[in-house]
Amino acid sequence: MRMYLLALNPTDSVTEGFLPAARRLGLDVTLLTDRPAPHRRLAPDVEVLECDVRDHRAVVTRIATHHPADAVFTNSDHLQTQAALAAAYFGLPGKDWRAALRTKDKAEMRRHLAATGADTVWSAELAAGQTPVELPALAVPYPCVIKPREGVASEDVVLAADAGELVARCAEIQARRPGEALVVEEYLAGELRTLETLGDGRLRHVLGGFRTEVSPPPYFIETRLTYVPEHPAPVVSQVLAQLDALGVGFGACHTEFVVHEGRARIIEVNYRVIGDQCDLMLRELLGIPLFEHILRTHLGEPLPADLGARTDGRARVDYPCADSAGTLVAAPPATDLTVGGVRLAYRPLREVGERHAVHHTNRDYLGALRTVGADQEAVDRAATAFLAEHRWEFTP
Repeated sequence: MRMYLLALNPTDSVTEGFLPAARRLGLDVTLLTDRPAPHRRLAPDVEVLECDVRDHRAVVTRIATHHPADAVFTNSDHLQTQAALAAAYFGLPGKDWRAALRTKDKAEMRRHLAATGADTVWSAELAAGQTPVELPALAVPYPCVIKPREGVASEDVVLAADAGELVARCAEIQARRPGEALVVEEYLAGELRTLETLGDGRLRHVLGGFRTEVSPPPYFIETRLTYVPEHPAPVVSQVLAQLDALGVGFGACHTEFVVHEGRARIIEVNYRVIGDQCDLMLRELLGIPLFEHILRTHLGEPLPADLGARTDGRARVDYPCADSAGTLVAAPPATDLTVGGVRLAYRPLREVGERHAVHHTNRDYLGALRTVGADQEAVDRAATAFLAEHRWEFTP
């Protein structure tokens, strides 16, 4: 069976998760990408074809003129709609392209949730080149959040305290992103959480979630995620109802939401498995073939009623971040160790000698520390000790 995998830059989810899983399933993989060189370097045994993967028409043409497809899949935030359209064109299992578009387009997500009565958040869309002075002055609730309509990784997501900050922040983002639309929406107070789900369009499993810690405002860099085996049932029900309203239920989904006074409200929906190495940790923590399950749904195979997932594990992921621009001159190497029954895996995300600008996003991550054990206090002690014992140093 042949699977077409759509990708942009190589990620750990692809190289350490989905490609090995595809091999174990005996799939022939053809990787379509507009950046073939790095993929060929990291996956020399995989067929890599150049393609404008952001254009669904180019994807359909590339597949139609190559080997027949049994599955079309992507784990990229940017390519979900394209993959869904291509799968639908060839009559293959996949996500509803409308749900993929709703979750990617943050303005449309807000409009759809409001239209279905699932949740109403004050939100306004700024077309490319439009300035916030065109918004009704009394309508904007402060503080408010500005974000690219189709952005990822907290990039150019920023809090504005008043009208002056709103105008200034929008101008800065538009200068960096000419031609892109922005969303201005009310700030949703509450504790930041995630919900991880896996479905086949008929059955949906909840794989737990995370408590998320972020940097101080005005930015929203995720600095630590702590695994939660089970959120309170009323909270999960509220989030799932909003996902149902969006039409989300096929394959993996990573949903970010806040809880305030018992009310759960979605921040954004990433219609793919959680990234930044949390997916690798989730596979270890649950003790299930997570990536194989995801691929099987795209082959049309139903998920088992019971995944056999463990619920006794505890874990967290920490992301040391650059707080100033400069050249990274000292950092720990890739490390795997076990301390008192707790397993730690550190992976560098920036190489020593690399010059780095500060982006105020996940692009500032210097590395990822995954810590897994049976007791949360032991996990926290081991992670805290590792971070205290190592240094990440910059020179201007």
